[in-house]
Amino acid sequence: MKLVTALSCPQLPIFLLVLPLVWRFVTILFCFYTMREKIQTTRLENGLTVLTDQMPDVRSVTLGFFFRKGSRHELNELNGISHFIEHAVFKGTEKRSALQIAIETDRLGGNLDAFTMHEETGFAIKVVDRQLANAFDLLADMLSNPLFDEKELKREQKVIIEEIKMTEDSPEDFLGELFNERLFPNHPLGLSIAGTPKTVRTFNRETTKKFHAEMFNPCNLIVAAAGNVEHAQIIDLAEKFFGTPVSCRQSKGNKPAQSATKSLRDTCVPIIAAPIFLKKNINLEQAHLIIATPFVDAKSERRYAADILANALGGGTSSRLWQKVREEKGLAYSVGASAAMYQDCGVFSIYAGTSPRQTEEVLDISIEELRRVVKNGITLEELELIKEQTIASILLGLEDSSVRAGTLARLEMVHGRQISLEETIEKIEAVSVEEVQELAREFFQTEKIAFAALGNLNGLKIERGRLEIT
Repeated sequence: MKLVTALSCPQLPIFLLVLPLVWRFVTILFCFYTMREKIQTTRLENGLTVLTDQMPDVRSVTLGFFFRKGSRHELNELNGISHFIEHAVFKGTEKRSALQIAIETDRLGGNLDAFTMHEETGFAIKVVDRQLANAFDLLADMLSNPLFDEKELKREQKVIIEEIKMTEDSPEDFLGELFNERLFPNHPLGLSIAGTPKTVRTFNRETTKKFHAEMFNPCNLIVAAAGNVEHAQIIDLAEKFFGTPVSCRQSKGNKPAQSATKSLRDTCVPIIAAPIFLKKNINLEQAHLIIATPFVDAKSERRYAADILANALGGGTSSRLWQKVREEKGLAYSVGASAAMYQDCGVFSIYAGTSPRQTEEVLDISIEELRRVVKNGITLEELELIKEQTIASILLGLEDSSVRAGTLARLEMVHGRQISLEETIEKIEAVSVEEVQELAREFFQTEKIAFAALGNLNGLKIERGRLEIT
């Protein structure tokens, strides 16, 4: 449709009009060629998986140690311990002090990142290629041989409690945590990743060391490296530091990975609630609001259509909510929509920050946009725009070794295999407007809509009828 319209303009030669389409095709073909045979996978006998993505034209390497466990695998009384260990491993090992770890990190480039999520815990460092072996030694030592000194743990408890307080001082983050607790009732996905001051204070050396042995072991480990790296080198390093052939139910020293206390748990699929939750805070200048519904999970073949639906509603500056709420009405500086996909469930959500007196108007506009997409779907023009945006984002991400290393690990965790660039783009291109509308009709239903707001709400009351979709 765009091409026909453009060809009706006599001022431009035809080759200039079709050039963008040709360039997109050539770019994709080039990426297919350059990515071919660059990703390699090896699984060691002890359960550890090694993944590499070679980028021979760069001089850097991103090395990541990703564990298949996160906060959703903790018992309630241990809520926050994965995040606590993420901090604690920086406090010294049998051969490195905390200061030596810091100095060595800076010497390697100073770009060491650690994170804890609901379903994984990760550590990644980006270094020049000649420092890869030193970077591997540092990370392996930190994660295999932490001292967990009692004095250091007490000190880190205080640091993390301050981090929790910082979240409570951030209205957007604080509302998210309050909302998740009600969205996932009686399920670890509803608990804070950082835990609570009460649970954090209980993490002594014995408790921390036991949980570390259960989670941070080769059976749960994915080592992913992207950049100017040889797969054989990573295999050699992995076998050197983690190569003891132990069972996946055992850790070093043949101690059972599942202790009698069962610190780790396998969680069932959560039942996602539809709460309407309002919390007053007269000290806030803005009201912060969330609208959410259940959505597809990360393994679903419909995840490509789900991303397109979320992007059409609030994924960029041309999206419906951005244009309507911010550009046309001037009601918010920050507004958008996103899809959070876990391995067994998903959540679609809309977020906005606005003046308290405008909260209802923003809510009504958002619900109206959900109604519109349920009734009429998205246009072909919207679909093509989002496809182009998505593919461009993927192709640009290929230039970043950190993105590529993280993608290797994520695909292994969720799908147990690497999904090629070609397959990904084919799946994106195959999404139809009918598939997107079908998703909207399935998930955007009145009884499934959840709503939360935080701020000086001036007696605001929201009944479910206000959230009616059809």
